[in-house]
Amino acid sequence: MMPLTSCRMKHLTDTSHGVRNKCLQLLGNLGSLEKSVTKDAEGLAVRDVQKIIGDYFSDQDPRVRTAAIKAMLQLHERGLKLYQTIYSQACKLLSDDYEQVRSAAVQLIWVVSQLYPESIVPIPSSNEEIRLVDDAFGKICHMVSDGSWVVRVQAAKLLGSMEQVSSHFLEQTLDKKLMSDLRRKRTAHERAKELYTSGEFSSGRKWGDDAPKEEVDTGAVNLIESGACGAFVHGLEDEMYEVRIAAVEALCMLAQSSPSFAEKCLDFLVDMFNDEIEEVRLQSIHTMRKISNNITLREDQLDTVLAVLEDSSRDIREALHELLCCTNVSTKEGIHLALVELLKNLTKYPTDRDSIWKCLKFLGSRHPTLVLPLVPELLSTHPFFDTAEPDMDDPAYIAVLVLIFNAAKTCPTMPALFSDHTFRHYAYLRDSLSHLVPALRLPGRKLVSSALSPNIMPHEDPSHQFLQQSLERVYSLQHLDPQGTQELLEFTIRDLQRLGELQSELAGVADFSATYLRCQLLLIKALQEKLWNVAAPLYVKQSDLASAAAKQIMEETYKMEFMYSGVENKQVVIIHHMRLQAKALQLIVTARTARGVDPLFGMCEKFLQEVDFFQRCFIADLPHLQDSFVDKLLDLMPRLMTSKPAEVVKILHTMLRQSTFLHLPLPEQIHKASATIIEPAGESDNPLRFTSGLVVALDVDATLEHVQDPQSTVKVQVSYPDGQAQMIHPKPADFRNPGPGRHRLITQVYLSHTAWTEPCQVEVRLLLAYNSSSRIPKSPWIEGGEMSSQVETSIEGTIPFSKSVKVYIMPKPARR
Repeated sequence: MMPLTSCRMKHLTDTSHGVRNKCLQLLGNLGSLEKSVTKDAEGLAVRDVQKIIGDYFSDQDPRVRTAAIKAMLQLHERGLKLYQTIYSQACKLLSDDYEQVRSAAVQLIWVVSQLYPESIVPIPSSNEEIRLVDDAFGKICHMVSDGSWVVRVQAAKLLGSMEQVSSHFLEQTLDKKLMSDLRRKRTAHERAKELYTSGEFSSGRKWGDDAPKEEVDTGAVNLIESGACGAFVHGLEDEMYEVRIAAVEALCMLAQSSPSFAEKCLDFLVDMFNDEIEEVRLQSIHTMRKISNNITLREDQLDTVLAVLEDSSRDIREALHELLCCTNVSTKEGIHLALVELLKNLTKYPTDRDSIWKCLKFLGSRHPTLVLPLVPELLSTHPFFDTAEPDMDDPAYIAVLVLIFNAAKTCPTMPALFSDHTFRHYAYLRDSLSHLVPALRLPGRKLVSSALSPNIMPHEDPSHQFLQQSLERVYSLQHLDPQGTQELLEFTIRDLQRLGELQSELAGVADFSATYLRCQLLLIKALQEKLWNVAAPLYVKQSDLASAAAKQIMEETYKMEFMYSGVENKQVVIIHHMRLQAKALQLIVTARTARGVDPLFGMCEKFLQEVDFFQRCFIADLPHLQDSFVDKLLDLMPRLMTSKPAEVVKILHTMLRQSTFLHLPLPEQIHKASATIIEPAGESDNPLRFTSGLVVALDVDATLEHVQDPQSTVKVQVSYPDGQAQMIHPKPADFRNPGPGRHRLITQVYLSHTAWTEPCQVEVRLLLAYNSSSRIPKSPWIEGGEMSSQVETSIEGTIPFSKSVKVYIMPKPARR
């Protein structure tokens, strides 16, 4: 290291900027992190690496100055605590002529401010002192007005992470007072008003009102001292949309940690809803949603927010619906205004129906006392006149009822204002839209709730106990007769399926367990003794039964592996073990039905390769598979490798029937991937007509739950009446992520076909594509090239995970 150090020191004085750059880069990556000053072989003190790099902050070449700052930042990333003295050097670089130097200096100032936030530094040209983090905050705020938009973006982003700043400095960033030469500059309105009140000329009543003002030496004024004044005002009004987005994100981060600052920045965020760039508007809406717990909207602010509902962008409208879900409104007039605007939105954009209903659900549950005085007007009730019963097919009327019923959940006096038909409509909506309408305690009706009693802890949930007991009962049935085993498995599978329907929080675990038990049941049925006792080859019905069972087990194992999120390696081993048993069953069925020995040689060799591949992939988990099918198989591998196909099949059959029932450990959190197609609804009897040979665009809107990496796995399948199927790969931009575990697919599918004599239905559904090598753990025994050559890794397929929707289309013959 010492010769390398002396070599770097020697070349740091080179005349070429490139050489000095590389030397500084080496110092940053390889410089000693020890603070003690060592001595080299000649007894000369080796200078501290930070001081060496700091000397090049004033190099004549801007590229070298930038390299020096980046080398200092590299030392920080490697774990060396930078000296506080570097702060003053970095501050001088903020006025550098080159934007790369200023950009790197801003980052260095931020690093030092996070290391020494409470240190005291003097204010230039003053006897006062200030905290270092406050001083750094002011300097970075000033860089939001830099001439380079790159520096402005970086400065705005760094402001958001400076949460230790004093509140009065933070609030200065929103100060809209105009500053000129460090004096408050009056606005044009103020100057005009003063001119109007005093007359055009001096009135003579105020002493010296026409005297010449004090001259200010503009060269002596340091503009950096303006500090944090109006930093976010400049950032939010910047000409570059990247700067505006960065300023909005910084506002969000600071407002989340300071409720008082959130209240003050609300007006500025609301103004950003009218930005000309859609991305800025969308980011502003998301930001306000994140800080919505700390704010309450005034009517004038709410009016500006609701005006965005007329936006033509579906993403903007849906983001605003999400914002209104968690917004606090101050008055009943505000609730009424929000309802009116949402109903206008529903009329103009009927496809927003589900999003608007969900928005009104949360709006009602958050403001029950504000909705209460509006109920007579919203339901059009009269003290002594009977009013007409509204139409239940009207989406606007359903929206009003969703708002009222959710407010009534915590307002027991509200049901007294309902008409008779309102109670009937509640019963209808409670059944048809149970996810939007809560259970209410109505006169003459009992409240039905699935919530747990408050004295029951989550781990004492009776449903969870029932799930555990059902599985334990199954895993202990090793010595029962086959008939009793099948009956117990069938009963348990039925119970688990019903449990998943009743308890949504246990649906993933229940379905996952039921699928595994179904695989075991299929295997037991396929290996029934009376089926295999005949020495002759199986007849068609028997072979079809066993072959169909093996195929279904394969499909179920792929569903278990790829349709559930939260599956761990412990479960993957058991799933692959079950799949290996299904492949063994396929081999046995083929051997009992096929004629000739030649096809069996290749099949047996392929199966033994898969067993060997399983062993190498899951070698760490083999001790947990005692007495299992694969454990016995590996013990007999030397014998199987040299045996004839008939003997291999006989051994596999014996081991399959003697293998134990493996216990499937359940993961802590497991969710089943699901998809719901919103559009097309499949309710229309009017066919989509288009000219044969051309295309028609079909809008597809679907919600995805618990889908991992949807951009690469979700496909759209269109099945035509003649048996043709078309698979469409949506673009990554077609996916939205409204919340954790949730995605939204909004895309267009292009349909085309030859001419038909009458309209027919095409089926649209979503598929989940998978690659079987994606979940196999990387083993040190397997090389990348060898792994790709295996049969197991080359399997790719798709799993349907949504209900199919039927759409009428009618390709017309082209006109001659």
